[in-house]
Amino acid sequence: MEDVQAVIDRTNDASPPNSSEMLANAQRTTDFLKSLSHPARLVILCRLAEGRASVGELEDFLQLPQSAVSKQLARLREDGMVDCTRDGRTVIYSLRDERTRVIIETLYQEFCA
Repeated sequence: MEDVQAVIDRTNDASPPNSSEMLANAQRTTDFLKSLSHPARLVILCRLAEGRASVGELEDFLQLPQSAVSKQLARLREDGMVDCTRDGRTVIYSLRDERTRVIIETLYQEFCA
């Protein structure tokens, strides 16, 4: 995985995007931010930035019923922000990529710490 400084350096070296690239990037960014716009989804992502967690652990952490947590996890999976693996009967969730982790950690430091 590429670190944040490498992405910044590459971005600084690149020529500015044209309007169609900017519109496409804006749409991806808007979709990403929509995923963060629900408090439970944001807390789930903040918790997963700390490490993997099962549905039960997330239920306990959020103090929400399993159905509510599962609904938000389904949305995050659909939006490509989390991955899940099965360990027997337990489903374990994690953040899908480093870019999501960096953004969530930044939001956490700015607004939650």
